[in-house]
Amino acid sequence: MTAVNGSAPIRVIVVDDQELVRSGLRRILRRRDGLEIVAECADGSEVVAALSAHPADVVVMDLRMRQVDGITATGLVRALPSAPPVLVLTTFDEDELVSGALRAGAAGFILKDSPAEELVMAVRSVALGDAWLDPAITGRVLATYRSAVAPSAAASAVEVSELTDRELEVLRGLASGWTNSEIAERLVISELTVKSHIGRIFAKLDLRDRAAAIVFAYDHGIVRPAT
Repeated sequence: MTAVNGSAPIRVIVVDDQELVRSGLRRILRRRDGLEIVAECADGSEVVAALSAHPADVVVMDLRMRQVDGITATGLVRALPSAPPVLVLTTFDEDELVSGALRAGAAGFILKDSPAEELVMAVRSVALGDAWLDPAITGRVLATYRSAVAPSAAASAVEVSELTDRELEVLRGLASGWTNSEIAERLVISELTVKSHIGRIFAKLDLRDRAAAIVFAYDHGIVRPAT
């Protein structure tokens, strides 16, 4: 993933097989809001070539497409060197698909009917290395995720016990949707220290990214999804 420059627009690739949806995203993800759509794909089969031609900071991905679906396409993107994060667009009844996208490496998910400002925030967050889990469906999605990859209770207890009290606080912050700077401010530590804690959390729990850490925190009762 190319580092996001604060003065340059966040480059976005949109992947959705409905022109109406892509048109709506064009109206929302605008340069005046610090975003720029650099390419559009009508199917998941097109996204790897689009990334080769148009380096991007985030991919906004639909799940249901005719040839290559969003789960498969997410896996293809995340397998690339310096892969950008993937933000999944979903509807209220696609829990199983969203769970699959998380397992494939998606950085988060947001409902298609979310307010425009929320979508802009989500894109910015994942482009900057954070995760975004829409609270409206997080509980259900994680329940579906749990049923597919549930660890044993004994293994879970051992993993959690390996974390220090401070690492648990940082993990709770991650799962609450806080950015590194917000975690640093609330815990009265430096952002560099936050990054060090996050690195140790990933290593101890064998997690690959921020989204996986959030899933772990919900799945193991470190935080509870809103009801």
